[in-house]
Amino acid sequence: MSNWNKIFKPIVVLVIICIVVTGALAATNGVTAPIIEEATRLAEEKARTELLPEAEGFEQVTGIDVENVSAVYRSTNDVGVVITSSAKGYGGDVVVMTAISPDGTIKQIKVTEQQETKGIGSKVAATPSYWENYVGLDTSQPLVLNQDVDAVSSATVSSTALITAVNAAIEAYNAIA
Repeated sequence: MSNWNKIFKPIVVLVIICIVVTGALAATNGVTAPIIEEATRLAEEKARTELLPEAEGFEQVTGIDVENVSAVYRSTNDVGVVITSSAKGYGGDVVVMTAISPDGTIKQIKVTEQQETKGIGSKVAATPSYWENYVGLDTSQPLVLNQDVDAVSSATVSSTALITAVNAAIEAYNAIA
């Protein structure tokens, strides 16, 4: 057998396969990216409406540069602000939406994305009954774990991530208040 059949032919075949697969992935991404982006936008809009149901609409607040804060929305009828923030948890980022009323208290929080360990970290990140511990807390200063809100036993990293994300939202709120 020649060197062509032993060495070069398999290399050429693999390169062609890689080019075809890369092209197929790029085409699929081109088709699905706008659909995914729109679905994400609608889910975020729905979550904001859940957190501040009395809001008539939302307008984005720009110019807020707070670490870990990705979006700030103010209700058009001045019933509050919804801030999206994140922090590093045990399994990845924990993304939290925090609704804050005009008087500076937390109305509600909602974890919108998380990869925490099922059964342990998910007690913090996926349990609305735990989120209720944040309702009514004052935003004039950062919250302290085990003082303002108790950590979940065996889920300290997830509890810390949640309070860190909420504290980033509090910092953003205080920057616009």
